[in-house]
Amino acid sequence: MRFRLIVLPALAALLASCGKDKDAPPLMNSQARNPELAGSLYSEAQAADKDGKRSKAIKLYDKLADTMPTSVHAAESRFRQGELLEQEGEIQKSFEAYQDFLSRYNNSNLYEKALNRQAAMAQSAADGHVKTSFLGLKASISNEKIADMLTKVRGNAPRSPTASKAQFTIGEVWESQGNSAGALKATAAYRELVIEYPDSKEAPEAQFRIGKILLDESKRGNQDQANLDRAKVALQDYIRQYPGHHRVGEARKLISNIGGQDIERSFEIAQFYERKGDIGSAKFYYEEVIRQAKSGSTHDKAKARLAALGH
Repeated sequence: MRFRLIVLPALAALLASCGKDKDAPPLMNSQARNPELAGSLYSEAQAADKDGKRSKAIKLYDKLADTMPTSVHAAESRFRQGELLEQEGEIQKSFEAYQDFLSRYNNSNLYEKALNRQAAMAQSAADGHVKTSFLGLKASISNEKIADMLTKVRGNAPRSPTASKAQFTIGEVWESQGNSAGALKATAAYRELVIEYPDSKEAPEAQFRIGKILLDESKRGNQDQANLDRAKVALQDYIRQYPGHHRVGEARKLISNIGGQDIERSFEIAQFYERKGDIGSAKFYYEEVIRQAKSGSTHDKAKARLAALGH
């Protein structure tokens, strides 16, 4: 018996130290197992809620859910905290309250409602961000935070239509950044959507945007031929995979324009060599223009330059 008295306190100390791990589940202390205290705290929170004292109600609901997560009132408390924070315009705090609810109480009859509210909130924040970016204003929530919110929405229901929509919106958020760094992240997000959700309603538009972004990047000042080649392949894949989508005609025109850019690029290279006095290289690229373009103003200019150079 004396041996048991020595061991048990040590075991209790060990368990207490394990409880300090923030990733471990909370240990059930006497307060957490007290249904009377939980009921009293829940009634107090409801009273403040009914009287319109949101701030007080939020704190009480949060306290109950934090200190008594296994109480019969814990799930409703966390959910209601999320609702009240949403009503207060505390988007990020509300989102995290719903996230905690979803991670803990997946058997609650409020689960689907919380899932929908969280998804709608993240989508609304993203839409506002994209609009703000378009107007040239500074958004209150960063790209990184919104992308993180949408990633959590996708993870909470990975095989639902909500997931593909969230993934598409991640692409839109990064695309709205309007620079090469954002374009790189946007194309990665759209590619992930096409790979993971090829049959979703967002997939055709995502595939089209991959090609369009790559093409825009080439116009931004990055005249890398590889960008034009990748854009052409992406748009051709879009036409092949989604022939009935409404932007197929636009994709065909863009592909045609890519060919035109190739011709213009060859003409500019020819001019560059001509200015340097490298007549042989200049003639080669003027001939390339004529080969690529059977007619048109660039064709005629290249033919004239060849004649002037004694072709």
